[in-house]
Amino acid sequence: MARAGLTTERVARAGADLADEIGLERVTLSEVARRFEVKVPSLYSHVRSSDDLRAQIALIALQEMADLAASAVAGRSGQQALVALGHVYRDYGRDFPGRYDATQVRLDAETAAASAGPRHASMLRAVLRAYDLSEDEQTHAARLLGSVFHGFVSLERSGGFAHSTPAPQQSWEHILDSLDAMLRSWSARHD
Repeated sequence: MARAGLTTERVARAGADLADEIGLERVTLSEVARRFEVKVPSLYSHVRSSDDLRAQIALIALQEMADLAASAVAGRSGQQALVALGHVYRDYGRDFPGRYDATQVRLDAETAAASAGPRHASMLRAVLRAYDLSEDEQTHAARLLGSVFHGFVSLERSGGFAHSTPAPQQSWEHILDSLDAMLRSWSARHD
């Protein structure tokens, strides 16, 4: 590939693909440079460092997940929206493991504000509005959902459920039903 064809987006997308193949922690500028058959200094006008590359991968992943979530929850509310959102997280974690890991990369405040992160937060709050929670309670509930979704995805991907029954899918469905029931009764317990 010709060096002239390099752009920040192409470099970041190559890094994202590589992260899914070999794991985010192993993505380096050297690995991406090999993909483009260029030397590492050729990448410096597009990304400053491996950490900057991982941040760019995070931006891609957050945008992709936001797009998937928006499509999944459109026209749904309550339990249907909650389940759809949960499936987006789980499916994305399985289908794009390196990119999913990148969603956990800590971004500086300016980058985070310009990312799809606020869009995720807005969608999650929209899902939670069906449960009639105050703004503060929505924050607590959003943290709970994020912890449960991420925890399940992480444990499943690491093989944490591989040697036990019932199947992870059954647990996942039970968890989503339980989250819905808990959220429906949340305000009564916290008034």
